[in-house]
Amino acid sequence: MSLQEKIYKNGEEIIKEGDIGKSFFLLTEGKAGVYSNYEKNNPFRIAVIEPGEYFGEMAILEAYPRSASVIAIGNVHAIEIPAGEMNLFFEENPEQVLELITHLGNRILAMTDDYNESQKLLKEVRASESDTKSESFFSKIKKHISLYQSNKNSLTEPNADALRADLSASGETDSFQKGTVIFKEGDEGDCMFLLRNGSVGLYNGYGTSESLKSAELEAVSVFGEDGLTSSDGRSVTAVAESDSTRVEVIYKEDLDDIVSGSPAKVNLILRCLSYRLRRLNIDFLKNCKEITETYNK
Repeated sequence: MSLQEKIYKNGEEIIKEGDIGKSFFLLTEGKAGVYSNYEKNNPFRIAVIEPGEYFGEMAILEAYPRSASVIAIGNVHAIEIPAGEMNLFFEENPEQVLELITHLGNRILAMTDDYNESQKLLKEVRASESDTKSESFFSKIKKHISLYQSNKNSLTEPNADALRADLSASGETDSFQKGTVIFKEGDEGDCMFLLRNGSVGLYNGYGTSESLKSAELEAVSVFGEDGLTSSDGRSVTAVAESDSTRVEVIYKEDLDDIVSGSPAKVNLILRCLSYRLRRLNIDFLKNCKEITETYNK
């Protein structure tokens, strides 16, 4: 396939919030800002995209309208990959599957940190409503109020129906009974997991008084991706939440075979990660909504 590098000038809109996605991008030079409400009176910059990072992939993987606008910061060069050529792109560049898994995994990790922070603040708000009008308290929660105000029209539940794919062709699998720890926060990892049956909870500080549950996953889901992408140890503890929880184990060396032999499974893995990120973002915004409404009582 032949891919063209596109060039954008400072301030030019690369992706428009609300559009139907027909392609995704790999940033090769320059930087780009990710904004909600960019064309309205209260634009909010969510993130900055650096060279080597993908953007716009979630609209392709899940067939959702664009959730944010992406604006060039200075001159920007980006490779545009049409949705219909995604599988071919990965077949010709199999190493890019791991790059995209890493990209999505890093976004999930950052969003998990934000979600956990919002969980702690929400607990504090609920416990001390009489003090929610104080200036010091407002300074702690103003980011969450701003995020809710900028994204309150984005609280649309993501649809998991597209993930209910045919998983008859399986790799190595393990089964766990309810309450079993699949891996612990801080453990070294060399694989990720595809949840085929049952449910799995993801926790920070599991087993302590500070335990926070960042996600409850149902089949079909992908988790533990940092075992493939990071040498820093697992970022969460994964616990089987129901009996006969069954997972497929995927090692880094398996990815090339999956790319060449099962493009549908590659798409499923990427869609699962994209859905998990979208689910985290919605849960985070719901916390921001409750923090805002409690403060404004």
